[in-house]
Amino acid sequence: MAMQTGENEQALRKILDMTRLISIVILVIHCYYFCYAAFHQWGLSSTFSDRLLGNVYRTGMLSNFFKSKLIALGFLAISLLGAKGRKDEKLNHKTAFAYAITGLLLYFASYLALKLSFEVSYLAIIYMGITGIGYLLVLTGGTLLSRIIKDRLNNKDIFNKENETFPQEERLLENEYSINLPTRYYLKDKVRKSWINIINPFRSIMVLGTPGSGKSYFVIRHIITQHIRKGFTMFVYDFKFDDLSKIAYNTWLHNKDKYKKAPAFYVINFDDLSRTHRCNPLEPSAMTDITDAAESARTILMGLNREWIKKQGDFFVESPINFLTAIIWYLKKYKDGEFCTLPHVIELMQADYDSLFTLLRTEKEIEVLINPFVNAYLSDVMEQLEGQIASAKVAMARLSSPQLYYVLSGNDFTLDINNPDEPKIVCMGNNPQKIQIYGAVLSLYVTRLVKQVNKKGKLKSSLVFDEFPTIYLNNMDSLIATARSNKVSTCLGIQDFSQLRKDYGREQADVIMNITGNIVAGQVTGDTAKQLSERFGKIMQDRESLSINSGDTSISRSKQLESAIPPSKISALSSGEFVGMVADDPDNKIELKSFHCEILNDHEALKKEQENYKDIEVIRKIDNTMVQRNYLQIKQDIEDIIRFEMEHLLNDPGKAHLVIKKGK
Repeated sequence: MAMQTGENEQALRKILDMTRLISIVILVIHCYYFCYAAFHQWGLSSTFSDRLLGNVYRTGMLSNFFKSKLIALGFLAISLLGAKGRKDEKLNHKTAFAYAITGLLLYFASYLALKLSFEVSYLAIIYMGITGIGYLLVLTGGTLLSRIIKDRLNNKDIFNKENETFPQEERLLENEYSINLPTRYYLKDKVRKSWINIINPFRSIMVLGTPGSGKSYFVIRHIITQHIRKGFTMFVYDFKFDDLSKIAYNTWLHNKDKYKKAPAFYVINFDDLSRTHRCNPLEPSAMTDITDAAESARTILMGLNREWIKKQGDFFVESPINFLTAIIWYLKKYKDGEFCTLPHVIELMQADYDSLFTLLRTEKEIEVLINPFVNAYLSDVMEQLEGQIASAKVAMARLSSPQLYYVLSGNDFTLDINNPDEPKIVCMGNNPQKIQIYGAVLSLYVTRLVKQVNKKGKLKSSLVFDEFPTIYLNNMDSLIATARSNKVSTCLGIQDFSQLRKDYGREQADVIMNITGNIVAGQVTGDTAKQLSERFGKIMQDRESLSINSGDTSISRSKQLESAIPPSKISALSSGEFVGMVADDPDNKIELKSFHCEILNDHEALKKEQENYKDIEVIRKIDNTMVQRNYLQIKQDIEDIIRFEMEHLLNDPGKAHLVIKKGK
């Protein structure tokens, strides 16, 4: 490539000036020839000029009126091709072309001036004046064109939309476990069809999005329907009962034939007792050792006192947990767990200390747990004792409700949903208006269910949690980490990472977020958007910069790694638009894991399907009398246990020393 020097530029400028001079000379000769009478009248003709004009005429340039004009215009155009003027960003082509077109019209229309009935000298002046003005306007228009910045930056894509697009998976990759969502996405300036292929749901699925972003409608409902159609047993935590439960129920009705053994459908719902089954989360046969009781105690108290989650290990947090553990394990051991239900635990906690501690002392396995409480009581350190126990008693007393007692004290089904002999689909409903009470009870259900489901040799199962932070599931991170080998899929629906941190504490929330394999995120903002953007990585994007000086413009183009999906784009997603990343497995590799697309729902088909949904059937007819009778019976059971055991101990000389009578 030849180097551009000052000498080259000077030579080019001289050539252009010469070309423009030739154009002017030709135009002067044209005017002299066709207005010769006027020039002769003015005394501007001579023998030399006439001879020179004759030589020019013989070249044929003056054989036609417009021929010489066109030649002059052609040389002018050549001189303008290399013209360089001071660049001006405000100039545009409209102005330049306005000058040029007006000039051309005057330049050629000046011929009409010769048709006027004036003296020859006046005609010549008018003609040459109009032609000259037209020539100057064409020259001005051409010069303005050279001053326009030809290579402007592309201002059409002001939000960098095209640059931030990237190829996505367009194949449908399906297996016996997968969830497949049809989508469309932009690649440069084209709309293309694609698929979100969650081929390994056992590595957990996290669905994020602010209210209204479409988590349930576009994602969670399809996880439920597709997994039921593929023969999964299922647990659904339905925060706004019965939105998801009705979907699961109707899908189950139409797909029972997809199972080797059709699962039973169960519902837990504390508001409508005629449409709920009864289940005892403290089923004694499912608790093999005291650690199960401890885990249940921790879950129920953490669910009732969410601020305790961040204070685990503190004396006044661990003491109530130990106290509740002792009561649960005592009832589990008493008469083979005949009275081991949460309502009985709540009622036994409210007993007076003399009777309560006397009963608990009879069980050797919990002696180490209750000794600190008994010693504090016998030493009359009541302030410390109340600090240890009262928080548990007060919290548990909030669960003392006839409706809750009715549901929690029955045994319609067990929580081993993926038992090959008794497969189940279980839906548990919360109520946003009673979230603190119901959430704690449902947390206990979920903890006991997960413990039984996450075992080898069971059926494939799917656990779906809508608004996951509204319940407390201890060791959720270990479930995600180990469930893959046991064919347990977990789907966590949350609104924002900050919500998870608030309810679970920063450490546990960060672990849950970082070990989740599949992320599907709708509109989120703040730190959540930043964290997701970093997770999706960077892509190579085109960059342009424009430099303007007095004589020229220069554009530099480069490629640079930038965020594939910046936080601002995640914060501005519309309902139905999702970003995310899927996980693959060794048998089915996915190269294009990230996506930024719009999920395609067939709205008409879904609307029609919902209109044909059947309501969850009435399970049993029940009235308030039955509920109250059950409530009073539980209270009576505890009174009978205390009376019977106290009499038994007092009548047995070998155990009479266990009886505490300090309060009497």
